[in-house]
Formats: sequence, structure tokens, C-alpha cells
Amino acid sequence: MNYPHIVKGSFLSRPNRFIAYAQILTGEATGKTVVCHVKNTGRCKELLLPGVTVILQYHPDASVLGRKTEYSLIGVYKERADDTLLINLDSQAPNSAAYEWILSSPDVCEVRREVTYGHSRFDLAYLLKQKDESGNVTHTPAFMEVKGVTLEEQNHALFPDAPTIRGVKHIEELIHAKNDGYEAYLLFVIQMKGMTSFSPNEKTHPEFKEALKKALTAGVHILAYDCRITENSMTVDQPVPVFIED
Repeated sequence: MNYPHIVKGSFLSRPNRFIAYAQILTGEATGKTVVCHVKNTGRCKELLLPGVTVILQYHPDASVLGRKTEYSLIGVYKERADDTLLINLDSQAPNSAAYEWILSSPDVCEVRREVTYGHSRFDLAYLLKQKDESGNVTHTPAFMEVKGVTLEEQNHALFPDAPTIRGVKHIEELIHAKNDGYEAYLLFVIQMKGMTSFSPNEKTHPEFKEALKKALTAGVHILAYDCRITENSMTVDQPVPVFIED
């Protein structure tokens, strides 16, 4: 997925989870302080620090669309001990990137988005093409729930960064779907590169880890993929090892 009209900014403050203030560093509006819509309601306290460089998307048609802000905050450069890591913060991006990724698979067809099942709405539903021992092709219906990951510690990706009752509910619904004969997938889209592993963030939400363990036992497929990140794009890339147990 791609973003038009990208500029860099210097992060100033975040008075609430929906908006932030930043000073434009590039483009025609350089030096201007602007209000930005933060496309991530998570805490992001380890990322959005005063002075860090952020990636902003300018919306030239904001007034026509009825937007309250002309800019959206979609990414951040995280300063680490030995390097700088570009992280996409757009909470809507993982679903779009996963949709593009699954469409490119030769093993799936009839992909749909936002499909209701039970008491939840899964991000993706599709038919999974499989061959039996005789070479005959069958089509198994499958659901996929997508979670975006922006938290990392020493190249180890973690989810969630805050307790998520909704996330536990989605896992329980995936287990129900698997028991009803569907294939069920939980995809963690890691919104950065360079991660060596992924694990549930037990310290933040131990119940989420327990739900993942139950899902794995039930046969739910738990996947983690990193992304190729640029200032104006995000693309699902390579699998990352998943470790649920310590």
C-alpha cells in the first residue's frame, strides 16, 4: 500500500490519543506547526517522544472531505542505541497490506474483507485451494484476523502494547470457526523490518497469551510477517518466527 503527499515532521506533543502537534521539516510548509490526526489509538509512549522525526501524510482535499486536520501521522523513526528504525504507525495499514498480500497468493480465491461470523467481524475471508492425495483440488473456507504490531524490544516484536479484550474475543471466535470446520488464521503484521522473533506481550496482557495458547492447541494458524517499510509505503514481506511459550 502507498501513501501520497508525504512530508517529514518533528513530533511536539500528543494531547490526546487522536491528535498530535508536529513541526513540518520538509516541503512547502517547512517550519509550520500543524495539528495531525494520529492513525493509531495505542499508547505508543516509547515511540512518540518530543523531537523524534515523524512521517506525515498531507491531505490537500481535507476541507472538501470534511476532515478536521490536513495531516495524518503515519510513521515514526525510533532512535535506538545503534541505529534508527522506521515504524509504520497507521493502524489501518495492516488490514490493507494483508489484503494485498493474500490476493497475491496462488492458493486463495474469492477474498472478501470485513466478514461477520458469530459475534465478531473477521478482517478477511477466502477460499483456500488444497490438493488431496489424488491430486483433486478442494476449496476450504477460511477466516483471517489481522493485528498490527508496532512494539519492539531489541529486535523482538511484541503484541499487544496495551490490554485488548477485543483481541481476546477475536481469538475465541477464530477457535469457534476452526471447531466449525473452517480454516482459521491469526496474522500479526509487524510494521517494521529487522525483527528476529515475535511473542505475545505477557507483561501487558497475560490473558492474550493464554488465548493464543488455546488457539494453537485448537489448530488455529498463528503467523507473523514483517513488512518492507518506506516513508510512503508498507508491504508484507517475510515470515518471522513465533514464540508463544517463554
